[in-house]
Amino acid sequence: MSDQSRPMTQALYEKAPSTPLAVKFLTAATIGGTLLFLSGLTLTGTVIALIMATPVLVLFSPILVPAAIAVFLATVGFLVSGGCGVTAITVLSWIYSYVKGKHPPGADHLDYARTKIADKARDMTERAKEYGQYVQQKAQEATQAS
Repeated sequence: MSDQSRPMTQALYEKAPSTPLAVKFLTAATIGGTLLFLSGLTLTGTVIALIMATPVLVLFSPILVPAAIAVFLATVGFLVSGGCGVTAITVLSWIYSYVKGKHPPGADHLDYARTKIADKARDMTERAKEYGQYVQQKAQEATQAS
């Protein structure tokens, strides 16, 4: 019987996780469990505080709601203003780099678009001249026919 159990225990030892792996698992499980417990305590405390503060919030809601809206709008206004300022500075910096010839990112796309627009404008000018000549020719033909 001991011969049969010996290979079984040896197989278990071979498949068992290494000591550092077991320590990592136990540490992670301990920290995870502790954080989960603290999360539950925080949720419980928050619910209790909300239950206790509800009468105060109901009494002061005519003051707090407009104040919260005003604070929210002021915060959003400052954030949007700051974002527009940062965007403007970034764009001006890009334009300065482009004008100085430093070739900032995206300059090749701008150059390509500029050449396409210039080519299209040149084509349209030629077409307008051709159409003007065509109209002038038709007008002369109409006056000669009359």
